[in-house]
Amino acid sequence: MAVRPGLWPALLGIVLAAWLHGTGAQQSATVANPVPGANPDLLPHFLVEPEDVYIVKNKPVLLVCKAMPATQIFFKCNGEWVRQVDHVIERSTDDSSGLPAMEVRINVSRQQVEKVFGLEEYWCQCVAWSSSGTTKSQKAYIRIAYLRKNFEQEPLAKEVSLEQGIVLPCRPPEGIPPAEVEWLRNEDLVDPSLDPNVYITREHSLVVRQARLADTANYTCVAKNIVARRRSASAAVIVYVDGSWSPWSKWSACGLDCTHWRSRECSDPAPRNGGEECRGADLDTRNCTSDLCVHTASGPEDVALYVGLIAVAVCLLLLLLVLILVYCRKKEGLDSDVADSSILTSGFQPVSIKPSKADNPHLLTIQPDLSTTTTTCQGSLCPRQDGPSPKFQLANGHLLSPLGGGRHTLHHSSPTSEAEDFVSRLSTQNYFRSLPRGTSNMTYGTFNFLGGRLMIPNTGISLLIPPDAIPRGKIYEIYLTLHKPEDVRLPLAGCQTLLSPIVSCGPPGVLLTRPVILAMDHCGEPCPESWSLRLKKQSCEGSWEDVLHLGEEAPSHLYYCQLEAGACYVFTEQLGRFALVGEALSVAATKRLKLLLFAPVACTSLEYNIRVYCLHDTHDALKEVVQLEKQLGGQLIQEPRVLHFKDSYHNLRLSIHDVPSSLWKSKLLVSYQEIPFYHIWNGTQQYLHCTFTLERISPSTSDLACKVWVWQVEGDGQSFNINFNITKDTRFAELLALESEGGVPALVGPSAFKIPFLIRQKIITSLDPPCSRGADWRTLAQKLHLDSHLSFFASKPSPTAMILNLWEARHFPNGNLSQLAAAVAGLGQPDAGLFTVSEAEC
Repeated sequence: MAVRPGLWPALLGIVLAAWLHGTGAQQSATVANPVPGANPDLLPHFLVEPEDVYIVKNKPVLLVCKAMPATQIFFKCNGEWVRQVDHVIERSTDDSSGLPAMEVRINVSRQQVEKVFGLEEYWCQCVAWSSSGTTKSQKAYIRIAYLRKNFEQEPLAKEVSLEQGIVLPCRPPEGIPPAEVEWLRNEDLVDPSLDPNVYITREHSLVVRQARLADTANYTCVAKNIVARRRSASAAVIVYVDGSWSPWSKWSACGLDCTHWRSRECSDPAPRNGGEECRGADLDTRNCTSDLCVHTASGPEDVALYVGLIAVAVCLLLLLLVLILVYCRKKEGLDSDVADSSILTSGFQPVSIKPSKADNPHLLTIQPDLSTTTTTCQGSLCPRQDGPSPKFQLANGHLLSPLGGGRHTLHHSSPTSEAEDFVSRLSTQNYFRSLPRGTSNMTYGTFNFLGGRLMIPNTGISLLIPPDAIPRGKIYEIYLTLHKPEDVRLPLAGCQTLLSPIVSCGPPGVLLTRPVILAMDHCGEPCPESWSLRLKKQSCEGSWEDVLHLGEEAPSHLYYCQLEAGACYVFTEQLGRFALVGEALSVAATKRLKLLLFAPVACTSLEYNIRVYCLHDTHDALKEVVQLEKQLGGQLIQEPRVLHFKDSYHNLRLSIHDVPSSLWKSKLLVSYQEIPFYHIWNGTQQYLHCTFTLERISPSTSDLACKVWVWQVEGDGQSFNINFNITKDTRFAELLALESEGGVPALVGPSAFKIPFLIRQKIITSLDPPCSRGADWRTLAQKLHLDSHLSFFASKPSPTAMILNLWEARHFPNGNLSQLAAAVAGLGQPDAGLFTVSEAEC
């Protein structure tokens, strides 16, 4: 039966209404499609089209569509028709044309957008009908707005001279929509339109063309979008002015001594903000010319006065020479001979590293005389092969050649008998402990006053024992142990969570005269507003005590902590069992989880398992899983990802999608799996993971393509696109190759340190005394970005030693000694006078 053309729109509307009242079957809207024979001028045209919007927090967004002429309008989102009951419809008639018009509104919630997380962007468009056909609107994309907390790059403090250019970089946190950036100068907004000397680049860097004194301030980069406003750490910029002399004054009248003088002042300009003082004398004297000098008769009394003054001057000069000779002879008996100070500006080289190029005589090289004095020991101290000696001797090399051809030694100011009975004391110390041997999570070594280092390979855990931390004459056997969380009971209360591994160093109770440094990873995202971080230590009775509240440290405490993005460095003078615990102050507190996907290297059955691990983002947790998967015959099939897990009491969900049904069948009976919130948050359960079991339709199937989603409800999420051949090793196996490499677990004496011992001592001697010009340990701390710990360093007998110890703990074994050398050499001291500053100028 033929259908009249005029009935097509009515029939189309009836069919569409039936679809929308039903289950919402998927149907793609057609492009603007006129009915045959209809007037194309009466096709719907949109007066209002839906626009891109952002969902902020949990507030739904409103989409609006209006068309004329229109008899029906419906929304389609991500290819599916929106139910009719979810539409709010308003009908009207255009006054001028009399054509029917419709306005339709829908709400889109955050949950609707999250359902398609990882697949594609969520979009909606509306389709309008009239008697002449249909028309589609533009697509409107709905995105969940957010702004991460951490800046990708923050501005750093600078010291610049007057009229020098300043560039302060800033890369804002990741966000949707992208964050806008503005700069604050001492909390006042920087407006480039009002100051032509300042502009902001497209990369958000703040540029000052020519520095002025008024530009000395604290600068803060501020990132903001519709969700939040983030502030970077403030960068202190100091614009300094070097002093310059004013013109000389006129010569004074000629005096009785037949001389006259003139003066000048360091005031044109005067030094400002730490700028250098003027060099040279501020007073100039010279003999008068013959016509200006008035000679007077000198009587016997004047002659006697002049003779007496000359005699006193000669006596004082002789006395000064005698004192200098006595001082030099005494110093030769106490200290080692060392090279000139230019070695600091030539870069450091560690002990027993030979110079790489023969034509570079200034490269610092210290080569122990292995034939006479030392033996490198790893794990314990070894007796010397040629008998005891109280001296640590160095062969003549580039370092020592400027001082002549004699042999140079470094005395340790210890009794002569110390080295003679060294080996006998090694076996008779009554404080040695009996320790279990052979476990992969434990290391130990024997140490004396020379210090050393213990390290558990591939865990990020180490113990630095600085020189003189162990009293002279004492020998300790020290151990370092990583505990599994299930083996140690660590009570957690309220919102507390374990952020680090549980580590023991001991034996407890041994006497230390300097703090040792315990380094370990942590998985917290440090933020003072979100976390209260505490260092816990287990007492002898077995109870756990808070020994340090980070951010509230006092210099007099026995413990101190340098907290960084992924690691913490604990200064302690008491060995024991430690752990870092965080207490969430808000739901914004997050922990970093490392997500790893493993699957079998070989598949001999129809079933194939994908294991998804959710671990603390620490090296020790990764090491445990890698060892476990090696035993299970697993391989890494995707690059690891990091997920920020919030303290929101919401579980972690895992699901698998887009499995090709013609090749594979998923045996998962539910849409997703869950790991309970508390299993992750308390941090005491290892190997948290979910397994997705797939079954091949045919034994010949070898290609697998699917998606795995991991997300926290109302939180962060990650998606993995899997596409590989299950019969071949994946390229991601190389990502964990470095994790399996071992390391030397115990280093003793100079081999444990990057900075050569002689150079370390010279730096300490030069920078410990306070200097009015700032060329001391305080400036070194600022250059190494450790100036927030000045009060702690100042409380120790040698602040410079504390700074160098922390540098060793942070940068071993891959530290850049050239950068440290540049920081030391850049303290504003002339090369030739580096080691005489504290004596001659301070």
